[in-house]
Amino acid sequence: MTTNASVVPAREKVGYALGDIATNFFFQSMILYQTRFYTDTVGLSAVAVGTMFLVLRLGDAVLDPVIGALSDRTQSRWGKFRPWILGTAVPFGLVFWLVYVTPDFGPAGKLVYAYITYSLVMMLYSANNTPYSALMGVMTPDASERSSIASYRFVGALVGQFFIQALPLPLVAKLGGGDSARGWALTMAIFGALIIVLNLITFATTRERVQPPPGQKPSLREDIKNVFSSRPWVVMFVLTLLVFTMLVVRGSSLNYLFTYYLDQPTITAFLRDFGLSASTGPPTGANALLDSLGLVVRPDSSNAAAVGLSLFFVLGTLVQIVGIVASKPLADRFGKKAVFIAGVSVTTLATALVFWAGPTQVGLLFWLNILWSAGWGPTIPLLWVMIADVADHSEWLTGRRATGFMFAGILFALKAGLSLGGALSAWVVNAYGYVPNVAQSERALSGIRLAASIYPALMLCLVIVCLVVYPIGKKLNLRIQEELAQRRQQALAGS
Repeated sequence: MTTNASVVPAREKVGYALGDIATNFFFQSMILYQTRFYTDTVGLSAVAVGTMFLVLRLGDAVLDPVIGALSDRTQSRWGKFRPWILGTAVPFGLVFWLVYVTPDFGPAGKLVYAYITYSLVMMLYSANNTPYSALMGVMTPDASERSSIASYRFVGALVGQFFIQALPLPLVAKLGGGDSARGWALTMAIFGALIIVLNLITFATTRERVQPPPGQKPSLREDIKNVFSSRPWVVMFVLTLLVFTMLVVRGSSLNYLFTYYLDQPTITAFLRDFGLSASTGPPTGANALLDSLGLVVRPDSSNAAAVGLSLFFVLGTLVQIVGIVASKPLADRFGKKAVFIAGVSVTTLATALVFWAGPTQVGLLFWLNILWSAGWGPTIPLLWVMIADVADHSEWLTGRRATGFMFAGILFALKAGLSLGGALSAWVVNAYGYVPNVAQSERALSGIRLAASIYPALMLCLVIVCLVVYPIGKKLNLRIQEELAQRRQQALAGS
């Protein structure tokens, strides 16, 4: 039950959401562009890129529980988690930009540079995002208010997703002037600066209100025991691993699909209906602004895939924003678990059907993306709210609270999913005979189609299985909230 003491002001929710705009500049660029950036711009082999992703992302995932344990034990006038957001803001944005700088080193030197910068940015992501995610669990003790915060957060996430999906490919073409390495460096310098500013605002506008139970003593051994003995946490760990593996495989493969599989004149004709195809004369009016961002197809259609993929992602993001807004009322009425199962079921169907879209069926792909986004949108906040519910469940059973460590373990699964997805996306196209920057063989195109549809759909089927066995339904969640609230009131009365 929401009380005045547990209500978080709207301005604070907005400030918290800005942090996820910043996170998604990094996160979505990693899902959508990094594999192809390393293979087509830097010139690394797909096998080398896949191996690097697997090694560095898995290695970095080990850091998340460490950051979670350290942040749980942080004591400062700003709380436990906010100081980490402040301290990582500048280095995170700077190193993010350096990842997209292509030095003139040679093949071996470029690979070493990629390993160094990529490992640093993943470490900084851990140090920033683990406390940021845990912060939501201590801004209020109320489950409904957390759902509200999560809705704000993930609207922010989709705003970040909107810009990082819409602008980079066209801006790279525009700012690079034919030099993709220069285009990537200039484009990501802009987003790196925004990462710094947005994180500083998040730090300044948020507050921490939920404290561990009185008398709780720090014990890493007890934290580990409570986490790994929690059935809901284990289920959410596996679910998170599958979700983020799926997102990377699908996102990376769609990039290749638009570039190599879809018929480019058909994309151009489709975009002409949206006013995004240049005529023989110079662009005027609104088209002039879009052209300045690289969002208008050139007369030679050389950037048709880039503009088409940007519009594809933008339309999907707009639909997902509607779904996120609907997530809280749907979850309040039907329960988080039920809404999650329904949404993933729709998403699975839309993902699988992509395989049967022909190279000229651009419109069908866009409609399937809208269906995909309609199913996926309401689920986006639920994963993180459910992890906060798992932390409550653990406190309810054990009398101990380790919010940071709980979230850190899930972020470990997220990183492992990114690692596995990045490796799989590179290895799959390589296994089917992909060669950068040339027309692909039928076998290579088949691999790209499978990686954009059937393989991620199979992962989503396993996500549904996880949700079916997840034990915290609506009734149990309400009981936990009521009993924890009573315990906290009794503790305050006795202090």
